[in-house]
Amino acid sequence: MKKRVLALLTATVMTAAMIAGCGSDAGTDAAATDTASEEQSGAEESEADSTEAADDTADASAEGETYHIGICQLVEHPALDEATKGFQEALTDKLGENVTFDLQNAQGEQTNCSTIVTQFVTDGADLILANATAPLQAAAAATNTIPILGTSITDYATALDIADWTGATGTNISGTSDLAPLDEQENMLVELFPDAQKVGILYCSAEANSKYQADVFKASLEEDGIAYEEFTAADSNEIQSVVTSACESCDVLYIPTDNTMASSTELINNIALPAGVPIIAGEEGICKGCGVATLSISYYDIGYTAGEMAYDILVNGADVSTMEIKYAPQVTKEFNSDICDKLGIKVPDDYVAIAAE
Repeated sequence: MKKRVLALLTATVMTAAMIAGCGSDAGTDAAATDTASEEQSGAEESEADSTEAADDTADASAEGETYHIGICQLVEHPALDEATKGFQEALTDKLGENVTFDLQNAQGEQTNCSTIVTQFVTDGADLILANATAPLQAAAAATNTIPILGTSITDYATALDIADWTGATGTNISGTSDLAPLDEQENMLVELFPDAQKVGILYCSAEANSKYQADVFKASLEEDGIAYEEFTAADSNEIQSVVTSACESCDVLYIPTDNTMASSTELINNIALPAGVPIIAGEEGICKGCGVATLSISYYDIGYTAGEMAYDILVNGADVSTMEIKYAPQVTKEFNSDICDKLGIKVPDDYVAIAAE
């Protein structure tokens, strides 16, 4: 009897233990399941956070991309200075501190232009700005892969020797032009000096775009039956003798947008003003230094437009080879009140006085 009772108790205890054991395993399994679920959820959230962080980093990287621009300016004078200023301010307005500039002045020397742009290529510049014809030609010779933008270029077909001109170069070059309506400049000369018998056209023979303007201007003079003579200087050393000769034989002088002449306006004025010979200028800077009147563009504006084109190339991926050359949106009749007063010249009311510095 005792053995039967003992066996029964033992069986009961074992059964209870088994039930307890089963209950413990179930709870453990449930806990494990809950833990695994939580870990999976956490991993998914962590992965999502990592992906989002990576996206943010990519965005930040794109927004923070920096660009290095090489600028070669032929010589220091007001027109080119304004074009460079406009270009830099356009890109700074759009890119802030993410753009840097290496501004180099060639001091009027073609060989210096070549040295400067070659260094830009070696340094891996993202884009080159060529301010004036000689830097443009040097940049074109230095690279056919880095985008090049020109500014203060009168005629790109002449500067780059492109025979079949379509409005775009088809190469790694585009930019803005400083070409003002030359026929209207000739009309200005006729308007102010209707009795002029002979016009002297003064420019530097080393500047291809100056010759281009001179040829167009001569054609307009021929249409009006006005005699003319060309006076050219190979460089700044010849300006004094050339201007003296021009003033001795002409009633009026015309100077196109010419960098060599623009750098020597004080010298030119010191000869032309005492001789009583007025000068019609191709742009405001020359007019301010030695001219009586000009039909001028804003060099700041064409520089700023070139900067906007640079942004489109660098950030938006625009194809420089298909970008058409852009021109100044407007021209203004301007006069130099100081020189006009000294020569006794009265201009019509639609002329605007050039602001004194």
